[in-house]
Amino acid sequence: MLVSMKAILDHANENNYGVMSMNCINIEMVRAGIEAACEERSPIIIQMGCGQISKHAHLTEIVPVVKELAERATVPVAYNLDHGSNLEDEIRAIQAGFTNVMIDASSLPYEENVQRTKTIVSLAHPMGVSVEAELGHVGQAADGDGRTDDMYTNVEQAKDFVARTGCDALAVAIGTAHGNYPKGFVPKLDFERLHELKEALGIPLVLHGGSGSGEENLRKAVAGGINKINVCTDAFAAAKAGMLELLEENPNADFLALQMKAEASVKAFVKDYMHIIGSNDRYVYADFDSGSKE
Repeated sequence: MLVSMKAILDHANENNYGVMSMNCINIEMVRAGIEAACEERSPIIIQMGCGQISKHAHLTEIVPVVKELAERATVPVAYNLDHGSNLEDEIRAIQAGFTNVMIDASSLPYEENVQRTKTIVSLAHPMGVSVEAELGHVGQAADGDGRTDDMYTNVEQAKDFVARTGCDALAVAIGTAHGNYPKGFVPKLDFERLHELKEALGIPLVLHGGSGSGEENLRKAVAGGINKINVCTDAFAAAKAGMLELLEENPNADFLALQMKAEASVKAFVKDYMHIIGSNDRYVYADFDSGSKE
């Protein structure tokens, strides 16, 4: 069932669990995620970044595939544009059939972030599409971002931001970063700040840079109010590990076998992740039906 991301995250917010939002670049990853969700009776968010769409799949080709697989699913599935940064990309995604768009203007001055987010909300909401925004800035792990609090989300500013923009979910910066951390490094998250943000805002909060954050951090983040966890690097790594394992067993494995192994590995990874963040066995049809996206 294809639904708005708001329908999924509002339920997660009310019932205190996290939902996996996995970056997918091909049909195998999409199928792995949705099949895992159905088997675990869990909602899931399939997402693609603007660069991932342009480099790996044309918008007009991949969207119908995702929508078809989502509509066949026995659990709620949302389709999110990740880190949209300009008006053209947001409009294209809304018109194509995404059920949520993220506007990331977090690196811009505060007032410009507010105005850009308000604009996207005014365009998306009349179409039944929800909006995620970001305040504070989740940088790149390779650059050492996320290790100091200079980019963390300010609580009072966040209250003003949500009130003025009307966004449905907010990505907050509490110590994570995108990509691969240096070997052996586990980020230290500001859980006190997270608690203050949840208390002040009351809306679904999003953790970007979920990959490499560690199981304990993920569980504590969900307990502290995170409802959506973005996963990209770890999902790609699961696919790669599966293919390498197969090649070690059978160096002559062909492309089809490698694709099948990658898909199975991602599916297993997603199922495990759902248990960590508590979304397994959460699906009750009546709770989500009203949020379906035609």
